[in-house]
Amino acid sequence: MSEATTNHDVVKIITPEGGTAELPVIRAEMGPPTFDIKSLHKQTGYFTYDSGFAATGACKSDITFIDGGKGILLYRGYPIEQLAESSNFMEITYLLMNGELPNAQEYEDFNHLITRHTMVHEKIRSFMEGFQYDAHPMAMMMSVIGSFSAFYHDGMNVNNPEDRRMAAIRLIAKMPTVAAAVYKNYVGQPFMYPQNKLGFSERLLHMMYGVPAEPYEISPVAAKALDLLFILHADHEQNASTSTVRLVGSTGANPFACISAGIASLWGPAHGGANE
Repeated sequence: MSEATTNHDVVKIITPEGGTAELPVIRAEMGPPTFDIKSLHKQTGYFTYDSGFAATGACKSDITFIDGGKGILLYRGYPIEQLAESSNFMEITYLLMNGELPNAQEYEDFNHLITRHTMVHEKIRSFMEGFQYDAHPMAMMMSVIGSFSAFYHDGMNVNNPEDRRMAAIRLIAKMPTVAAAVYKNYVGQPFMYPQNKLGFSERLLHMMYGVPAEPYEISPVAAKALDLLFILHADHEQNASTSTVRLVGSTGANPFACISAGIASLWGPAHGGANE
């Protein structure tokens, strides 16, 4: 549900026993109006049942709006068509995190911050070498991202905004490194270190398909296509994996454990197969 405001509209509920409840109506800036049912049980003794959240909004958000039937996808109010044409994935990442597209200096600073965190601890490599060559990529991703909690535990106070931001930066920066290493484990090739002189998508392609024996020429077409793919999948509102991350995060668990749980949800075939 998009960012919403509550007005004075209410809906009156009458139970079979004659009990009543008045529920506030929340009207979103985009999308259908919503009943605020938090007080329903207190007023009537009833709960609601909505298997699969088919008609339930679980949070308020001003990050993403989707209307699949009308082909609408907005990030922070910007149409996806506009962003895909004029922005790259790093700019979109900044937009989602900060609410506005970066200016030139903000982009340079953000990109520099990301590149400072692209490498992973060397013991993570040793950890990954323990997997069978045919281990499922999602099993490896879930395990390795969860293990970040043991390697980067200097700032995991979920109540501290700076700690949360640094966890996000580390995940954005290191995820391609881990994904490429998972692929290299599968094909039996040497692990490739990130080249920070490259852009985000170019860096991933180099780590996945480059080998130490010879230079790897990155196709600009492939890099652009991958960047567009990242942009289109950057955020999809309240899907199953997002809901899983929010549910685990509500317990106060550290961000790496939450994302690991989200990867487990993404692994499921009912999620749509976007991960593979």
